Amino acid sequence: MVKFALLARLEAKAGKEKELADFLKSALPLAEAETGTVHWFALQIGPSTFGIFDTFETEEGRKAHLAGQIAAALMAKAPELLATQPVIEQVDLLAVK
Repeated sequence: MVKFALLARLEAKAGKEKELADFLKSALPLAEAETGTVHWFALQIGPSTFGIFDTFETEEGRKAHLAGQIAAALMAKAPELLATQPVIEQVDLLAVK
């Protein structure tokens, strides 16, 4: 059962919205390869606001994801694509269907 999650909020630089969306879409194979990541969602909240929501069964899975390839790639692209630093929150799930 998933008990842990991450919620990341990303604000694209002006004119970089499509590039950020494409970057997030391109990360799907990396997420699929992570054995500890149960669910991984890339989403668009508004015209320039994006997010990532992922779930894990264990704290170790969450930590592995934070230290993994997606996080590293995001931090490498952040200066180019993001208007502000990403806001990444560790979430404890209370109920899941």
